[in-house]
Amino acid sequence: MKKIILLSIIVLGFFFNACDVDVVNPNALQVSVFWKSETDAQNGLNAVYNMFYKDDFYARWYYFRTVLTSDEGFSQSPWTELGDWTRFQYVNYNFNEGNVLDYHSCYVAIYRANQVLYYVPDIPFADEQTKNGVLGQAYFLRSLFYFDLIMLWGSENASLPIVLEPSEPGDSPAGHTETEVWAQVESDLGKAIDMLPVSWDDANKGRATKGAAYALRAKSRMQQHNWQGAKDDFDWLVKGDGKQYYGLVSNYKDNFTHLNENNIESVFEIQYSDIHKAPAGTDVNAIDPGLGSQFGQFFGPPGIGWTDGEMRPWLVDEYHKEKDVNGNYDIRLKYNLFYEGMDSDFPDNDQIYGQGMDIWQAQNYKGRVFFRKYQTDYYRNFEDYYSPINVRLIRFADVLLSYAECLANLSPGNLNEAIGYVDQIRARVNMPNLAVNHADATQSATAFLKRLQMERCLEMCEEGWRWADLQRWGLLDDQTGIDELKTRDTDFNNFVIGKNKRLPISSDEINNNPNLTQNPMY
Repeated sequence: MKKIILLSIIVLGFFFNACDVDVVNPNALQVSVFWKSETDAQNGLNAVYNMFYKDDFYARWYYFRTVLTSDEGFSQSPWTELGDWTRFQYVNYNFNEGNVLDYHSCYVAIYRANQVLYYVPDIPFADEQTKNGVLGQAYFLRSLFYFDLIMLWGSENASLPIVLEPSEPGDSPAGHTETEVWAQVESDLGKAIDMLPVSWDDANKGRATKGAAYALRAKSRMQQHNWQGAKDDFDWLVKGDGKQYYGLVSNYKDNFTHLNENNIESVFEIQYSDIHKAPAGTDVNAIDPGLGSQFGQFFGPPGIGWTDGEMRPWLVDEYHKEKDVNGNYDIRLKYNLFYEGMDSDFPDNDQIYGQGMDIWQAQNYKGRVFFRKYQTDYYRNFEDYYSPINVRLIRFADVLLSYAECLANLSPGNLNEAIGYVDQIRARVNMPNLAVNHADATQSATAFLKRLQMERCLEMCEEGWRWADLQRWGLLDDQTGIDELKTRDTDFNNFVIGKNKRLPISSDEINNNPNLTQNPMY
């Protein structure tokens, strides 16, 4: 599989209004000489994909916000402030690693996408299909980062700028509500759906496709409880023209290694590689970031990684509640978690990066549960900043579970059909149908939807969707939901309803832009 090798082309003009002198950076390509050819267009687009390699967001900090803040994970990092930002204890709104870098990364990606969308329409192409592919990808990527902004900072205060053209130093864009930003996300994805191909050749695997755009728009609509609109989009992938491109791989583990990437289950996949090992912490605007994921380094067990994040033990207990059709534990437990007793639950499961089970007697291991999904223990005895494992940001398993959620929420819905899709996910890992151990979940839509909350976690823990799920299910909106979450994660004892559902906008952003409104209760 040939990975997309992404070069960052930064096209910035700098203007300083001191003594009316224009100062141009001699080392930067200027608009006057760039954005002239198809090659320029492709390089400009690649600069947007380049944002996936910045440790500011998807390569590292994104998971602190989406996994560790949810009831799946938590942090005991010796970096106290870093840990506090997973415990809803936000003091310094300008804390880089907890807040500023994530927000900044989203808007840098949007800025780069805006350049493509602004300049590429005027570039002559040999054929319109190629040009549409470039523009469609830019629309998809811009919508993805706006989606993330809503998930982390969106509120009905005017807190998020919507910027659709290349910005200039000194701009103070108006803030918008999450409802308005959702409308922009859907608009961009509608254009992406019209422009993107259903698939790419092998040399371009990993680029956004029509199916990825349909799936992201469906997920956007689900967050707004537009169940019919989301179902209509998912129809294309599950029953429509896109059905031939997607399915479930037979081996669950194949979704989380570097050995079977861009497979039939991948709807959108971030391409990572260990072929270029730039220094960790490379500046967000550097042209040569490392191309690897830093997930393993930050969430690896003690002595292997930094262990800045780990999993809540209730997950092990949940997997232990039922066995598969052969009387064995759910194989997803083996592939998702390191935990004491893992060797007795599964044969040949007695190593952690080459260390035997005696390691559980060490004080810094006792009683703890560590990430295994997206770790590289299956082929090496260490972690670093350059994991080559692609992140399957949207999997077809997610599509099927989401489709089932839409069906069950519609009135009249089709509960039997919804149950069937969950049973497909369970069958892949040899688990019995829902009716066997969860008969009540097959009797009403309400009971089914509650069980689906756990089914999604068993299938998708550590993948970064749990925070969006908790928001969508309303568990963050009232005391009943928070009380439930407290039983699984004591960090929710700190959660303030009406406030901590979203992050604060950094103080610098608020102070520098009078058109923004801080999020509620901050």
